[in-house]
Amino acid sequence: MDDITEHLADHLSDHISDYLTEHVFDTLVIGGGPGGLTAAIYLRRFTRNIVVVDKGNSRLCLIPVSHNYPGFPEGVPGGQLLVNLTEQLKRYGGEVRHGEITGLRLEDGIFVGDYLDDDGKARPIRALTVLLATGVADAGLPVERWHEAVAAGAVRLCPVCDGYDVMDRRIAVVTSETNPVGHALFMRSFSADVTLFDRDEESMLNDDERRQIEAAGVKYVESPLLGVTLTDDMKPVLNTADGASREFDVFYPMLGESARSKLAADLGAETAECDKLVVDDHGRTKVPGLYAIGDVVRGLNQIAVAAGQAAIAATTIHNALPWALRPGPSSGASAGTNPSARPADQQRAA
Repeated sequence: MDDITEHLADHLSDHISDYLTEHVFDTLVIGGGPGGLTAAIYLRRFTRNIVVVDKGNSRLCLIPVSHNYPGFPEGVPGGQLLVNLTEQLKRYGGEVRHGEITGLRLEDGIFVGDYLDDDGKARPIRALTVLLATGVADAGLPVERWHEAVAAGAVRLCPVCDGYDVMDRRIAVVTSETNPVGHALFMRSFSADVTLFDRDEESMLNDDERRQIEAAGVKYVESPLLGVTLTDDMKPVLNTADGASREFDVFYPMLGESARSKLAADLGAETAECDKLVVDDHGRTKVPGLYAIGDVVRGLNQIAVAAGQAAIAATTIHNALPWALRPGPSSGASAGTNPSARPADQQRAA
């Protein structure tokens, strides 16, 4: 980079930094997965001034191909869907800023997010409303070559998403604390060869649950699962405490999850199991102006669900904000929110 180009780049960076720091956005969207990007697309089409911040941890990137998202008969890779949504957002003047919101607070009725960019530079971002689409973090089991196994379809994370895609395969499932046998019984709709493994030394199953899986023809291995290795042709091998190793075609670890909800919880938003946020049917938390959608909220973790929640929440946000009055051709004013046109707490029906 020559001196002139470097100077221009520094000047542009300073200009963007000043804009982020001094401007009050209509909405700060935290999270650039399918929910956050869909909401951002809606908000930009509503002519809203928004900023999207994403850390790059979307679970969508883990999905080799999704076959149950509408409109893609041959399926769509998770990464490609993210690219498509990002490009669609760009068509309406939006973009994703890489980095992390490390803190969120209210100052004089305005949300202030502490933005840390990829270069480690910190600055505040101010917004009238915040939409949280931060998803969940998976708990872990020791699985060899984890990302490679997921990419190959040997390890799968969502029975609802892809149970159909593993029809008649040899399927291994691990007990979960909240529903020890439910996932194994769910998978019996797709295969007659389902084996349930215990994750703890003491069995999680009660007598009734044992009868349920026996009646359904689910095999049960009580010896605790220690880890999972992979064969050369990417078959999962489940290794148990009794020294046995059993090979399967597909493994559902049923990891458990923890919602990335701390930013909202610290402001007083209500949480439930797995730290999931409690919202109403328009995505509103109990903190006025703070919304949440997708896997971070209670409900079904699905791309289509996140997209639907995004449409509802974005429309609700638009209707709750001061009017965005479009200037006439000779007014010389810039389009965007006009705070004096409407009280911020006055709402239209969503």
